[in-house]
Amino acid sequence: MSLPYIQANTNGRLHAADEPSIAPLNRGFLYGDAIYEVWRTQAGVIFTWEEHWARLERSARALYLELPLPAGQMLAEIRRTAAAYRAHTAYAGELYIRLQVTRGGGPIGLDTALADRPDFVLLVQPCPTVAAEKLRDGLRLSLATALRRNPVDALSPAWKTGNYLNNILCLREARARGADEVVILNQRGEVTEAAVSNIAFVRDGVVITPPLAAGILGGITRALVVHTIAPAAGVVAREEAVRPADFAGMQECFLLSTTKDVGPVAAIDGTPFAVGESTVTARLKAAFADYARRYATDHAAWRV
Repeated sequence: MSLPYIQANTNGRLHAADEPSIAPLNRGFLYGDAIYEVWRTQAGVIFTWEEHWARLERSARALYLELPLPAGQMLAEIRRTAAAYRAHTAYAGELYIRLQVTRGGGPIGLDTALADRPDFVLLVQPCPTVAAEKLRDGLRLSLATALRRNPVDALSPAWKTGNYLNNILCLREARARGADEVVILNQRGEVTEAAVSNIAFVRDGVVITPPLAAGILGGITRALVVHTIAPAAGVVAREEAVRPADFAGMQECFLLSTTKDVGPVAAIDGTPFAVGESTVTARLKAAFADYARRYATDHAAWRV
């Protein structure tokens, strides 16, 4: 099966993403010794460039990993890669931009001192969209029962690393039951997040989202909604531990991520949630779209 064209940039070399680009001894391949970030464009502008870069730097510090380029030079590489993608495909829509940084290659062995130099790979493709019927009817989630989220004091989910086996296996369980996404619990039985999204609920008009201490990624979209968009829309948002027993008392649920921004949820297993134009979720999604439009106007210098 042929894949749609994806533009890659490996350490400055532009090429099709289905061509080999890293050595088999690369530690990202061997051990998941890597970090990454994903941006999307809004009206052609890289959205929340600085916030994602700051999180990349935090992940790098946590893993004692050196970034191969400073922000300005990496932004220039992103522009080159996006331009090459548009030239190859004539695609003019919104882009998905993924940057992965590995510790590099070297002799086989876990010792980080064996790594030679950090490598980067950029990938650019169209930004994925949530199907219209899913936006209208809501996503369906299922609770992972076989596995829990890896603990903060083991491999912290706050680090956006190249190791996603925990998420992959939890999502596999939910997909086997026909769900679109998974809800993962921590060791205390509290809700953390979905496989690739933060999660939030609405109870009596108030947005409730698990705290960072539950063991979640500090999502850029989550922070925007909780601290900026919800207050501006007149919606109270707060962090609070949530357990499956609390689902029945929630009227709405939604996912938060870079690519889907605010994604309405219709049900978690047998617990239904309200979806539609009159919901708080719909209000926040509309407010997010307004914010993104203003952001694109105010940050035209980050257009790609």
